[in-house]
Order: sequence, then C-alpha cells, then structure tokens
Amino acid sequence: METNVRVRFAPSPTGPLHIGGVRTALYNYLFAKKHQGTFILRIEDTDQTRYVANAEQYIIDALEWCGIPFDEGPDKNEQFGPYRQSERKELYKKYANILLETGHAYYAFDTSEQLDAHRKGHEAEGKTFIYNWHNREKGRLVNSLVLSNEQVQQRIDSGEKYVVRFKSPQDEILVLEDEVRGSIRIDTNVLDDKILFKSDGMPTYHLANIVDDHLMEISHVIRGEEWLPSLALHVLLYRAFGWDAPKFAHLPLILKPVGKGKLSKRDGDKLGFPVFPLEYKNEVTGDVSRGYKEDGYFNDAFINMLSLLGWNPGTEQEIFYLQELIDAFDLQKVSKSGAKFNPDKTKWFNQQYLQLKEDMYLTALYRPILEEKGITFDEKYTERVVSLIKERAVFVHDFWNLSNFFFESPETYDAKASKKNWKEGTPDIMSELIAVISSIDLFESAIIETIVKEWITNKEIGFGKVMQPLRLSLVGALKGPHLFDIMEMIGKKETLNRIQNAIDKL
Repeated sequence: METNVRVRFAPSPTGPLHIGGVRTALYNYLFAKKHQGTFILRIEDTDQTRYVANAEQYIIDALEWCGIPFDEGPDKNEQFGPYRQSERKELYKKYANILLETGHAYYAFDTSEQLDAHRKGHEAEGKTFIYNWHNREKGRLVNSLVLSNEQVQQRIDSGEKYVVRFKSPQDEILVLEDEVRGSIRIDTNVLDDKILFKSDGMPTYHLANIVDDHLMEISHVIRGEEWLPSLALHVLLYRAFGWDAPKFAHLPLILKPVGKGKLSKRDGDKLGFPVFPLEYKNEVTGDVSRGYKEDGYFNDAFINMLSLLGWNPGTEQEIFYLQELIDAFDLQKVSKSGAKFNPDKTKWFNQQYLQLKEDMYLTALYRPILEEKGITFDEKYTERVVSLIKERAVFVHDFWNLSNFFFESPETYDAKASKKNWKEGTPDIMSELIAVISSIDLFESAIIETIVKEWITNKEIGFGKVMQPLRLSLVGALKGPHLFDIMEMIGKKETLNRIQNAIDKL
C-alpha cells in the first residue's frame, strides 16, 4: 500500500474534455482512492490565447457526472491553492530566478526571425536545428551564456523580449523509471534547451507543472503518453531544484476504432458516437458536440467502459462497479500499447447496466418521455411494462418504441408482416378467437395461454396462423414480449377491441 498518495488531474481549459482526458482523471481517481489518497484538480490555464470561458466549468461538471469528483481544486479545500495557474503567476518568476541564479537556466534574446534563419540554414545542410549544448555558447545565438551581465541587464531594462531556457546537461545518460513502461534511457545530448519562462511574465507548461506538483506535494504523476518526451526535462528540473521527483506513469493512447491514430472528435462525428462526456456548446461558433450523458448513457456504464480501455484486471470480469474498480486498480496492469475504441462495446456496457437497474429507477427515467407524449399512466403498470421490455433495450430512450402498444392501440400495421400473415381465412379465425377470449373470466397470462392454445390444438390449425395475426392485431407489428403477458396487461376489453379493429382494417 502506497502512503501519502496525492495525484492530480491538470487539464487545460481550451475546450470540452475528451474521453482520453476523462480516462486520465479516472485512473488518477482510482489510484488515489485505492491508497486512501487525495485526488486534485488543477486548471492549467497559462496559455491564455487558447483559453475558453466555459471550459473550466465543463471539466468540473463532467467529473461530477462521471462520479469521480475531486477532493481539492478550484474553490474546494484549497489548502495548496490557488488551483488555477493563471492565479499563481508571481510564484513562477521566483522559481525561474532560482534556476538562473544556480546556473541551470539562462536568458535568451534570439528573435523568432533569427531562430527561423538558423533553422533554414540547418535544413539547407540536411541537419535539424536544436538549441542546446552544441551551439548555445558559440556566439551565433544571443543569450546570457555569451553576453556579459551588464549587456544582459541592459537588454532587459530596455524592454527587449526574452525567454528563460533550461540548460540541459551534456554527455549524460539519464535512466528514468516509469510505473507503466519500466526503465527508459535518454542521452541528454539529444535534448533541446526548452523555454521555461517568457518575458510576458507567463511560464511555459514545463516550469509551472513542476513547481505546482512540488508545492502541492504530488506523489504520483499519472498522465497521457504524449508527455513522455517531456519526462527527461521534468526529471532534470526536479534535480536542478534539489527536489525529490514524484513517480511517473504514462498512459497509452485511446485509438480510433480502426486502430491507427489517436481517437478524435472527427472520428466520433464520422461514425456517429460522442467523444465527450457531456454535450458541449462552443459559445463562439455555436457548434454543439454530442455527449455521453445526453445520448442516454449511464455514467457508471461509461466509466466501466473507459476503465478497461488500457487497463486489464487480469480476469474475465468485465462489469465493475466503481468500488470494485478502486479495489482492483493497479498501475502495473496498465497496458503499454494503445487501446482501440469500440463504439459497439460502449453500447453493450450500457445495455448490461440497464438490465442491472431497478425497474422503479428506470420507470422514473421513462416518465418524462411518456409525459411528453401526453400519456397518462399508472406507476405500477408502467413499472411492469419496463420489466417486460427492458432486456431488449440499450437506452431508456428505446423504451417507447419497445412498449408504445402497452399505452395506445395500434393505428397502423406493419405492411410486410400483414402481407405475409393476414391471409384470406384470417378474419374468420380471429372472429372465432374473439368468442374464445370473451369466455375467459380470470384474465391472467397463464390462464389465457392455456385456453387459447387448447382451442388452437382442438381446431387443428397451425399455431402460426393464430399467433402471428394475434400479435399483429395487438401490437401492430411482429415485436414485443410474451403475447399473453401483453393481453393480461392491456386487459380483456382492450384485447377484444384491438382484434376487432384489425379485422375491420386489414
């Protein structure tokens, strides 16, 4: 058992939360809860150019709907606050200065035009330009490693734009440990001197991330594999500050249904499934993106599906309630390779969860749909309807198509089924059946079934010649649960009316 576990989910509020981000949050949450730790939400909004006004609230609402709320975060248990990076600006300058003073960072005054020229010059020679040990002190680049202290101060005082770059070490092999991927070896000679701080007073992700993780006492950094290339820099930054680094775990990508490339909103739009937990409206363009909640998915089914995209418990079990996920979760069982997203499997999970829900709970969800259609209903009756039809449903919004005949008499009859099953002699058989049904006193499913089947046997007519036209009369199509259950539910009078209606219309 790990002790003092503190993990964080640190999204950028640049739009809706993709399910890849939700899964990262989920794995952080499961790991924290398994070890009686703390799950933190931090909003990484240093990139103000891409900031979207309603995105932060969306992230918070999405975590709430998923059932994985944060323990510490914006406006909640802020003991290490603030939890928005834009409100921590003053902090980062202080830590950038520490790195400058200790020689782990330097000022660079190169303009984007100068860097572009270097890049093009390298390309012309078939090389790639990297700003690091092999050129930072050669005098061709403009930085505090080649300028005197007076020249540096002069440039800063005159308002010249600058960045603070990390001074990557030379000729060293770093051995990095990852909880998912094991040992990783990196040659520091291939690292570039990343920018940590800009003259506009804003840090880059790298500096802000390390400082915040340290100050918030983060014990494990569990994040997407897109951050693997930054791992060496982050470990070197911890070392430069003289801090202990947390443990790192990099999660595999969620892949497109075809298996190649990262799952995107475009894949969802093309194949007709959401890639966001909640519906999202872009306030600038007015575009609306679909959400799992609004599409009718249960949050626990959604979370169960997501948990198994990249993590395998090592057993045959597929249905996990949240507490079971917490108990079973183990970073060692997270896959190194990407997990292919399967929209059909997501529906399967929802169907499984729907079967496990109480009829009373499902009836409450069905009620607004019935009210919208102007159907008045009895609670117990509707609950019984739900119990009869739910095994054929994937979503609650499927209920109406599966059960409308319980609430209203069919107005039309399936053309194909009518042609095949309503023959020349059918009206006579149905008229006789009316007489048989009229004579039944105790109108219960089992009794009706016995009497009707005895009559068919005695008449020596095929069961299909009676049962198919009877179902067509009551339902309007060849669908629905056990026929005699339907008859008991709608009652004797309605049953007789519907058979007579079918005789008249067909």
